[in-house]
Amino acid sequence: MRSLSSRAQVPVRFSTPAPFQLRRCSSFLLHHNNALLRFHALTHRHEFNGLHSSIKSLWRSKLIMAMDDDSFGMSSFDDWAAADYEATDAYMMSSSGDDSDSDIIINSINDFELPSVKVSTHDALKMTAHRLAMLGRARKAHRIKLGALLNLGLITFLTMLLLLVDWCAWKIVRLPLPSDYLSRPFFMSAILASLAGYICIPLLHGLNVHQIITRGPIGHSKKRRTPTMGGLFFVPIGVAVAMFIAGFKSVEVSGAAVATLLFAGIGLLDDILSVFKNRSCGLLPWTRITLEVAVGISFSFWLGTANISSPYGMKMLVPLPEPLGLVFLGKCYMLLTSFCFVSMANGINLTDGLDGLAGGTAALAFVAMSIAVLPICPDLSIFGASMAGSCVGFLWHNRHRASVFMGDTGSLALGGALAAMASCTGMFFPLFISSGIFALEASSVIMQVLYFKTTKRIWGVGQRFFRMAPFHHHLELCGLREPMIVAIAYFVASILALSAGYIGLISA
Repeated sequence: MRSLSSRAQVPVRFSTPAPFQLRRCSSFLLHHNNALLRFHALTHRHEFNGLHSSIKSLWRSKLIMAMDDDSFGMSSFDDWAAADYEATDAYMMSSSGDDSDSDIIINSINDFELPSVKVSTHDALKMTAHRLAMLGRARKAHRIKLGALLNLGLITFLTMLLLLVDWCAWKIVRLPLPSDYLSRPFFMSAILASLAGYICIPLLHGLNVHQIITRGPIGHSKKRRTPTMGGLFFVPIGVAVAMFIAGFKSVEVSGAAVATLLFAGIGLLDDILSVFKNRSCGLLPWTRITLEVAVGISFSFWLGTANISSPYGMKMLVPLPEPLGLVFLGKCYMLLTSFCFVSMANGINLTDGLDGLAGGTAALAFVAMSIAVLPICPDLSIFGASMAGSCVGFLWHNRHRASVFMGDTGSLALGGALAAMASCTGMFFPLFISSGIFALEASSVIMQVLYFKTTKRIWGVGQRFFRMAPFHHHLELCGLREPMIVAIAYFVASILALSAGYIGLISA
């Protein structure tokens, strides 16, 4: 065969229906060698390593030919975009006519595993775009599977924990409780909340109630069209199931339900104003905190007058582990109650920044509080289990990638419900332990603001302690993906929930 450098290049035109002619075999090889070099430069510049290796494997295939110095005719290529492209292992180009004296058989190496895409033979760039799009779809499906696995693991853990508590509940309370005392409200709320999502989420889409995102990592901009105010359908279900099972005459459950709905109303007002004003913050921060403090103080006064059952014979007591025992706070109990309402509501609100993060950690905190308050007020345990189930039902739609967000309507309501459970029983210490994730998120924001203002006052230029607050955004900017951050948070929250439940039992 003659040297490639001694032959002139003959341009080749790809025509799908019509045959093309190659007069010199060496010119044919030179053209395709140049094409390979051009593709190599393109793929190297855009860092398409996977596609680069595929193209090289296609053109560097085994070439078997029998030829002489005469010219030869060649039939048209098989269409690269044939439906069975991935299953095809060989491309055959045979001579047409009696005067031809050569055949070429190209046995290509198998392409890397991708769905077949129909593209034109003359447009390799279009093939590149299609294949990258298919890779993106594969990654999206992988992420969706990660969200489902996280939900499955969380549900399994909560189910096993509640069944264990139900099995030994009579030993804790010293009363004959039903065998499904906590698991029944949990599963009822979970099923009803998940079903309600299929009805309410399309309604929120139709009303154009979408999340307003003005700050955060760049990747969160694609969540702008996700509907919000998901607390409208799962919070009332948790409250209603608890009222139905515990009985409408239960004073503690009624008080916790009212506090939960009042905080949901504050969050709903905030969400509505943010949608109408097209900004992330509806109510002014101090206005919202004032409303939360007002609800907390009102709940404190209600505790002083309501006939709440207590095994200790008096109110305003905080049970602590030995050797501290029972601590009487008196009027300081009211201040602690108000602080608990405000801190819990805003802590969960700040945690609600990743798909499934706030809902899953809140469900774990509710189960922990249900175990902690079981010896003091079994009715509130039903309330906590029911709210945990509603959170799990909401997670069916809020898992990565989320189809709805809880909004301030849900986050403030969950914080108010946890604070109400602790205030009615004095179990503040287990609440603070089970809410460690919320405390971390809120503390990161406080530290960021204080550090920025301090450095600005000292050096004239403010500096940041974290890359971005709350803390989960800092982890995102450090390179961790959303499912990984949520999985770590679930693991830590599970340990905190077990610790809080155990401390609550030994304190009571």
